[in-house]
Amino acid sequence: MILIAGGAGYIGAHTNKILTQKGYKTVVFDNLSLGHKEFVKWGHLVTGDLADIQQIRSCFSKYSIEAVMHFSAFANVSESVMDPAEYYVNNVSNTINLLNIMKEYGVKYIIFSSTCATYGDPEEIPMTENHPQNPVNPYGRSKLMIEQILKDYDQAYGIKHINLRYFNAAGADPDKEIGENHFPESHLIPLIIQAALAQRKEIKIFGTDYQTKDGTCIRDYVHVNDLASAHILALEYIKKKSNMSTSFNLGNNKGYSVKEVITAVERISGVKVNSVNAPGRNGDPVELIGSYQKAKEQLGWFPEFNLDQIIKTAWDWHVSNIDSWKNKKH
Repeated sequence: MILIAGGAGYIGAHTNKILTQKGYKTVVFDNLSLGHKEFVKWGHLVTGDLADIQQIRSCFSKYSIEAVMHFSAFANVSESVMDPAEYYVNNVSNTINLLNIMKEYGVKYIIFSSTCATYGDPEEIPMTENHPQNPVNPYGRSKLMIEQILKDYDQAYGIKHINLRYFNAAGADPDKEIGENHFPESHLIPLIIQAALAQRKEIKIFGTDYQTKDGTCIRDYVHVNDLASAHILALEYIKKKSNMSTSFNLGNNKGYSVKEVITAVERISGVKVNSVNAPGRNGDPVELIGSYQKAKEQLGWFPEFNLDQIIKTAWDWHVSNIDSWKNKKH
């Protein structure tokens, strides 16, 4: 059985669905502070907190866990700058709790949801796994700390890991069963869609004088189902090569500017989006694009969804769930 820590959240829920479709048995461990109970449509749900060792131990004693997929984390960069203590406790300390129970129960495999934020400002484009890791905010530092802890737990206790460093997760389940539902929302594509659906009055473009073709930041977007598929390939890989811990970038090897993404949403939705220019944000890199060459060569993974398909799945899911937004303020 696969334990999905944070499996009621955005990426964890999509991974749970695909794991189930592949024939895996799953148990979701989530405190539901940011996740959604209604997203756990597959496997078993254990409502618990990684801050509570006894709750983790109880889950491991009840279910026969063979591997862990760890999605549970706070992931808002600006929030991490304002309150780093929350990020180091929730992301780092709680992961140590999980690892210690894995050690106690002899569970030897963990697939870790890491991030391109561990790299910091890009020194090369596209960024490879060999790029220096110099994170520029507490969120990125918390994830890098976990990667380093995983290396130590591998060497000392034989717990093997794969770090999957995401670029910008986006899109939704093509079947519209689950999707991206953060509150408050901070990701670009759902923010633009909300503006197109009149759920917010405008979309702010933070910075229009960057050295890019249209003056706005460039990012690499990867569909959430492509991320989910990578987790399963990583699990199969680590079980075959049980002495091998490693890291993989998960991106599209291609970047789009903020204005290009807005234009794509307008094209797919048929709605003109009201956008306003705002000052650039401190710490926002001009361009972030990830190479997936290593994942392709070693996992056989490549992104199947292009930007239009990513946006189309996100648009369809938001439209199908429009009633759930009526009472929310943006």
